[in-house]
Amino acid sequence: MEQRRQSERNDRIKSDDSIVEKVIKIDRINKVVKGGKRLAFRAFVIAGDQNGKVGLGLGKSKEVPAAIRKGIEKARKYQVSINIINGTLPHEVIGEYGSARVILKPAKPGTGVIAGGAVRILLESLGLKNVVAKSLASRNPINCARAALVGLQQCKDVKTESSIRGKIIPVFQKSVG
Repeated sequence: MEQRRQSERNDRIKSDDSIVEKVIKIDRINKVVKGGKRLAFRAFVIAGDQNGKVGLGLGKSKEVPAAIRKGIEKARKYQVSINIINGTLPHEVIGEYGSARVILKPAKPGTGVIAGGAVRILLESLGLKNVVAKSLASRNPINCARAALVGLQQCKDVKTESSIRGKIIPVFQKSVG
């Protein structure tokens, strides 16, 4: 009886933790040393709660499972909150990281997530439903995801902007049909 209660408590704890974790890329890394080469692995992970919080993590280790675990821990630790309005962005943004540039545009309801690679996984784990993204200059998934995150952090909050400007700012409304 006691074991069943304990397992029910554990199930509730697990169900409350609704963070989605996706492994984007696993790389094999060689370090050349005096005695030869040392082999290690690097895992790039995106973790998001699909409700406005997302994080990126890069874990390195001698074994793949340990690298993935470290990446997940970093992604969960360094999550950031992004302003989402009705499943889309409040305005268009351009994010830059290194040589990667990502353009993110809000879209009308029903459009879906139009993006590729790591940027698509980032936007879906963030919880965006209608957005258009285009990666420019770089094809590196790590730099593209970081550029998208930099752009998403530039999104302004509607309430603070309307109080600063002293005006009511129009926002995408859910249209019927």
